[in-house]
Formats: sequence, structure tokens, C-alpha cells
Amino acid sequence: MKEVTIYTDGACSGNPGPGGWGAILLYGSWRKELSGGAARTTNNRMEMLAVITSLELLREPCVVDLYSDSKYVIDALQKGWAKGWRARGWVKPDRKPALNPDLWARLLELCERHTVRLHWVKGHADNPYNNRCDEMAVAESRKYR
Repeated sequence: MKEVTIYTDGACSGNPGPGGWGAILLYGSWRKELSGGAARTTNNRMEMLAVITSLELLREPCVVDLYSDSKYVIDALQKGWAKGWRARGWVKPDRKPALNPDLWARLLELCERHTVRLHWVKGHADNPYNNRCDEMAVAESRKYR
């Protein structure tokens, strides 16, 4: 299987508020930047959409090294929380509804298609790819102000 590296970030001005996301896909010497946003959204939704949109671009199953500064995304996938929410009909163990079930459903399907290795990176630190994703996400969110 092809090995792809993906960096993602999301941003939101207010929560909810205008938001954006950015992603960088790397495969060998190939590099693709993509971004998007929404007028009224949350930071977590933007973080998730960055990952989802990136994985949806892959035309065949791949081994993916996913780098994100979102503990929400990384922990929910790595610790199995999202799978548990799905198994309980999008309800958390405390019986409260899980947030963003529409996006979690899409993301879990994509993670079942691809082999996704999850990596948390510190945001706004010295990772140039994460910083570039943040720049794109913030720029997208500004389009909706």
C-alpha cells in the first residue's frame, strides 16, 4: 500500500463562529495543500473536516501517518471513544449525546478503509507543516467574518 503523510489543523473565531481548516498531503515528492471553511461552525468540526477531506482524496486504501494538534480527534480515535459512541448509537458513557456524530461516522468509515497511524503534535510550535495548516485554517475562517 502507498504511504501518505497528512497534516491537518482547524480554526474557529468564536465557538461557534466562522471557521476554517487546512491540510497538507505528502506522498514522495508530491505535496498538496487544501483548505475550506464555514460561516458558523466549531473548532472541533473544522479539525475533523480537515482529516475527513484529506482521507477522502485518497483513491485507494493507503497507510496514512496523520499529524494533528487536536486532542479531540487523536484521542477519540486512538482511545476508541468514537467507536464506542457509534456502538452505543452516538451516546457517550455518561448517557449524553456524542457531539458531531455525522462527522464521526464519516471519519470512522475512512479509518476502516485506510491504515491510519495517529500522531499528536503540539500546536503553534515548531512544526512547519502544522504551522502552515494553521495559517490556511485561519485564512479560511477570515473569509466568513
